[in-house]
Amino acid sequence: LPPQTIQGIQAKCFRTLPDLISAYQQPNNGLVTPLLYPVHRWGQMADEDLDGEDSRGGGVGTWVSAPFTGRSHISQQLHQRLQEQVDSSPANDFMGFMADYLNHHLQLDLEALRHGHPQLRHLSNALLTACQTLHSEIDFTLVGLETLARVFDPPMSPRSPTQQQVSFSWATTAPNLELLLNKISTVNHLLSSLEKKVLKSLQETVSRHNLVLPSEAPAPPQTTKPLAVQSFEVKVGKLQRAVLMVDVESGTVAITKKGSGSPEETISYDKILQLIKYQSTQSKVRLVYDREPQKNLSRDFVFSNARKREAFCQLLQLMKIQHSNLDEPDLISVYVGTWNMGSTPPPRSIASWLTSRGLGHTLDETTTCIPHDIYVIGTQENSLGDREWVEFLRASLKTLMAIDYRVVALQCLWSIKMVVLVKPEHERRISHIHTSSVKTGIANTLGNKGAVGVSFLFNGTSFGFINCHLASGTEKTHRRNQNYSDILRSLALGDKRLSAFDLTLRFTHLFWFGDLNYRLDMDVQDVLAHVNKKEFETLLAVDQLNLEREKNKVFLRFSEGDISFPPTYRYERGSRDSYMWQKFKTTGVRINVPSWCDRILWKSHPETHLICNSYGCTDDIVTSDHSPVFATFEVGVTSQFVPKKAPGCDPEPLACIEWESIEVMVKTSSRSKCYIEFHSYCLEEAQRSGENTSQSCDIPGFLKLGWSSKHLPVLHPILSDLEYLGDQHLLLSVKGVESCESYGECCIAMKSMIGSMAQQFETFLFHRGEETGSMRGWMKVRVPKERRSTRERLYEWISFEEEEDTEPAGDSPACPKPL
Repeated sequence: LPPQTIQGIQAKCFRTLPDLISAYQQPNNGLVTPLLYPVHRWGQMADEDLDGEDSRGGGVGTWVSAPFTGRSHISQQLHQRLQEQVDSSPANDFMGFMADYLNHHLQLDLEALRHGHPQLRHLSNALLTACQTLHSEIDFTLVGLETLARVFDPPMSPRSPTQQQVSFSWATTAPNLELLLNKISTVNHLLSSLEKKVLKSLQETVSRHNLVLPSEAPAPPQTTKPLAVQSFEVKVGKLQRAVLMVDVESGTVAITKKGSGSPEETISYDKILQLIKYQSTQSKVRLVYDREPQKNLSRDFVFSNARKREAFCQLLQLMKIQHSNLDEPDLISVYVGTWNMGSTPPPRSIASWLTSRGLGHTLDETTTCIPHDIYVIGTQENSLGDREWVEFLRASLKTLMAIDYRVVALQCLWSIKMVVLVKPEHERRISHIHTSSVKTGIANTLGNKGAVGVSFLFNGTSFGFINCHLASGTEKTHRRNQNYSDILRSLALGDKRLSAFDLTLRFTHLFWFGDLNYRLDMDVQDVLAHVNKKEFETLLAVDQLNLEREKNKVFLRFSEGDISFPPTYRYERGSRDSYMWQKFKTTGVRINVPSWCDRILWKSHPETHLICNSYGCTDDIVTSDHSPVFATFEVGVTSQFVPKKAPGCDPEPLACIEWESIEVMVKTSSRSKCYIEFHSYCLEEAQRSGENTSQSCDIPGFLKLGWSSKHLPVLHPILSDLEYLGDQHLLLSVKGVESCESYGECCIAMKSMIGSMAQQFETFLFHRGEETGSMRGWMKVRVPKERRSTRERLYEWISFEEEEDTEPAGDSPACPKPL
């Protein structure tokens, strides 16, 4: 009998037949729970399945007895093994197609294989033809695929016992939608594995018969699809209109007046000095470029909408990257996706999800075809096998982007999965990969709820990714908060030397996403009314996640993109037209208010570059009751810095980090003395201060601590170059002298502290996901004059202006603003 209970119930085992019979005579007929659905007898099932079906003429013997004339020894051997399977196989028509393949087309695939083409095109055609009537003959197809797979199994020894026929457990179960979906999932798995099995069998046959395959020519290096020239209609000045033609491949921007046939001006990528985005006018940009020596010009362009402006800026950014002479990138694009698949296989195409098309803040159509450097895809309730899911994603990306993405990591916890894929050229830049998982199901022992995590270094930038599935139910807000806390404390990611630090401080960029399951605290009819009117701001005001974040209960200091798409849960499967907010259970009707359960958040170190370019959901993937959600990011990264002068080659002074004072306020009732521990990738090892020099407890529940410069260490970075130090961060931890337990941790960017004068800093302290106090003080980072040279990063040539300047009448001199 097929299982009709919840997952996790262990099957009963019996030593003897009387034990089994005795258990069966007990209540529930030996099952752990009463059956949820009736189970028909086999005869009754067979009669029902045959109702309305055409009788099939011709038995198996009609084609099995065909003569072997003209067939090769290999074909004869395989055909004989097929014939041995036929007597017990009801899939007559399917076996007919396969017999035809063995009779007429196997030799063609074998010949193609000998010439170095392992695609098995004729087998694919035969399988395609055989599966055309899959919806009405799915049972026969399943049995047929199993039979064909056994044909290509390794031959059994004469003394081996006869292989048992596989019988599908649902053959005696009343048909229903869930059963049909399970069958389709099984067919999907069989089809994906069958070609590999046939290919392996034929390759072994070729080797066994000394049919030596010719040496294959090395595959040409992969190239991405060339980007087509993109055009943008813009307004120049008050009345003039023009067309901007962006050719990323040639590295030029052509300006053509509307109605003119030839470009008025063509600007090459190396002449573009700066792009200025106006924040007061979201569709306006100023282009600063070099026309003549010692003369910079600027022109303002107004696009039809903000999306077009962002697409233009993104294409120019990509042009700069492709034509730069840098060995290592300054800027990469990161795609993050999350989808609760509802225990249902995905549709054939998930292109809209992977290209950020649908509802919300989406990419312009001119940039959706640009491949991202990193794809991080998290799923929940994913019923596919791990390898099958990874290959499906890689094949989907290869179809869309013509790039064979490499797998950095795959981490799974039951049906919670995360896959990290990167472009082939970035594979060598990835290091220090760590994976981890945490169960937060019943009693924190079941993995139906929980999280998976992956972390790694991209050159000198650390990334962390967490995909989670938190507790469900409108009333379980506190339980979800506890899930978050458990994950934060238990997930083992990042540098082990930083294991004592709050997880959210261990990475330059941390992305947290998944089915967070936070709901809307509003009557369902009111929610539906607001959704129909697209009044999302009203709904976001009662969003449980937003409310809990405002209370500092979860996701402290995290960021999230603006939500301008409808709630992603709970839709009717098969469409996105209506929400199925009623769920019928044995205990009654449960109300599932449409909610933004599926979210993507992030937290970055201070003074780093990260821009969210899109945040939305698809509107055409309807297999689950959740819609897939996507977000794309432009992320600045650092390289493994190589100094122009080797450290210590000259007796010149080195860089140093000096502290004038530090004042700390921590939430504790302890009166213990404390010290500060300093960590950074720019330090050879961790350093610590002396004990605090002042202490008071004027505010109940808080301890105020102070350190003077004499009790704070002077830190010496391993490199003294300004370009290197500007990318570094310091992690500080306030610890008790007696217990060495941390009262709180924080992160300080060194970039704004560089100079001869001390600069003030102020930041919050965190510990295990909670805000535990604050820290402020004065510090400076001294850099020798000989090491103060730096360069502009590729992402620094785009700047923002709050207010518009007076609009230039035409071409006007301009100088790039310092960034």
